[in-house]
Amino acid sequence: MSTKILSVGGSIVAPEQPDVDFIRRFVAMAKAYLAAHPSDRLILVVGGGGPARIYQQAFRDAAETDAADDGNAADWIGIMATRLNAQLVKACFGSLCADAVVTDPTAAPAFTGRVLVAAGWKPGFSTDNDAVLLAEKFDADTVVNLSNIEKVYTDDPRKNPGAQPLDTISWADFRAMVGDEWQPGKNCPFDPIASKKAAELGLTVICAGGKNIENTRAILEGGAYIGTTIR
Repeated sequence: MSTKILSVGGSIVAPEQPDVDFIRRFVAMAKAYLAAHPSDRLILVVGGGGPARIYQQAFRDAAETDAADDGNAADWIGIMATRLNAQLVKACFGSLCADAVVTDPTAAPAFTGRVLVAAGWKPGFSTDNDAVLLAEKFDADTVVNLSNIEKVYTDDPRKNPGAQPLDTISWADFRAMVGDEWQPGKNCPFDPIASKKAAELGLTVICAGGKNIENTRAILEGGAYIGTTIR
């Protein structure tokens, strides 16, 4: 039995509010994949997206100075957004996802359905790290990181027009780009804390644009795909 891990960014599930068309197409693709591969299971780790950023900013704007300086408070707000998004995705899978949304990847049960959905755990990292921990727990060798960017770039293309897309990159070079510290709401291709753990485990991470449903299916099938492979 093969277990495949997908870290589904909140930026594609709920860029500002739930993207119903994307969720419908993504769930349909996942169901079709599972029907064609009866021995496979999927673990989906869902991010917070727009709701997380909106509520975190509201907290920073509304809170007193000493409260706004509490990084854990902003992180917990983001975590709660991931859990709402994850519950929505879980519900859309119906009986294929029989277990409750996982909020502690280190205590995830051996799931009974074909799909397991997870959300944020605790402050200090993003849902990317939860995906890595679930890969470790369920002996998966690859995490597919789906976001709103198709590839990792040598620099932020929004700020540097000369930034170049990468097909492959080593963990050493990638970690030099993203650093070692996590900040709530930080926008980077893969969480620095998750990157450190993934490198230690020898995992492969594939970063790809999640809106391209056919591309995600190609990754699951082991075919040619558009994205960046980190190993």
